Amino acid sequence: MSNEILYILLPDYAAHETVFLSQAIASDEYAMKENPKYINKVVAPTLEPVKSIGGFRTMPDYSFDTMPDDYAALVLIGGFGWSTPVAERVVPIVKKAVERGKVVGAICNAASFMAKHGFLNAVKHTGNGLDQLKLWGGENYTNPEGYIHAQAVSDGNIVTANGSATLEFAKELLTLLENDTPERIEMYYQFNKQGFCNLFSIE
Repeated sequence: MSNEILYILLPDYAAHETVFLSQAIASDEYAMKENPKYINKVVAPTLEPVKSIGGFRTMPDYSFDTMPDDYAALVLIGGFGWSTPVAERVVPIVKKAVERGKVVGAICNAASFMAKHGFLNAVKHTGNGLDQLKLWGGENYTNPEGYIHAQAVSDGNIVTANGSATLEFAKELLTLLENDTPERIEMYYQFNKQGFCNLFSIE
């Protein structure tokens, strides 16, 4: 099994939604990992740089046509591209991932995209509110009772989150991937959630 984590970035993606997960994969609190368990890779529609909402441009490692068939996880990063035609090209990629039992993460509008194409109908999930999931999902979304009003939800191999839940999204995926011990993952979460000054007070 490949140890690559593939991040799907569409034009006008939300760069902040990649930060906590990718950072914990590649580094610890001291330095870059010499032998990380997983490797971060970017997948975009083409090999041309893909622009974030904030204007940063990321050079993809793979295009939809050149991405590997095997990988550790598929992570759909939110943004405005999920409501555009290019998102439809991601449907068969996700379909194959789900059928093969791969870990799949979807945050913000990417979770709504998952609802739109029926990928949340057999799992507990969350997203940018039940109303948005229903709006995007239409008749293809048949599992509103599976919606949980939480920052992030992990069920089976699928992790979903709303757009303000970057850190919770990372925690659930890091746990599912067993990127580190549960204690160290929790420490990473609390450090970034509470902040240095709250965790380490001076007297």
